[in-house]
Amino acid sequence: MTLMNAETHPALRRAPIPIYNSKGDAEAFLVYPHLFNRNGDWIGWVTPKRDVYSVLGYYVGYLTDEPRILRKRVTSTLQPRLKPPAPPKRISPPATVPLAPMMKEITYSIVDVLLDEPERLHTLDVGELREDLD
Repeated sequence: MTLMNAETHPALRRAPIPIYNSKGDAEAFLVYPHLFNRNGDWIGWVTPKRDVYSVLGYYVGYLTDEPRILRKRVTSTLQPRLKPPAPPKRISPPATVPLAPMMKEITYSIVDVLLDEPERLHTLDVGELREDLD
């Protein structure tokens, strides 16, 4: 029997990874480096340092090992706005996802973005911080 890996089978590298909220619901999918919502629409991306940014380039939080997207409730320094990558094609999310792993409790100083502030991760055509079309 041969073992398959992402280097010999590129399709494995592209398999969507479910991103859960603290209730255990899969609310997003990661096809590195892009994040997609449950409909398969692009909502953000992840840097190599695991920082999460919206489609407009605004800092949203960080990706944990569980995997969840968390951020500090209050921060003394703002992350710079980054230039977003080119929008990827829409994906077809999996019909079923594995149950969420056991997750650590978070303190009051930490916010679960997908549970408490899902509006931070929106599609390109929606969003409060979107630039006006004059």
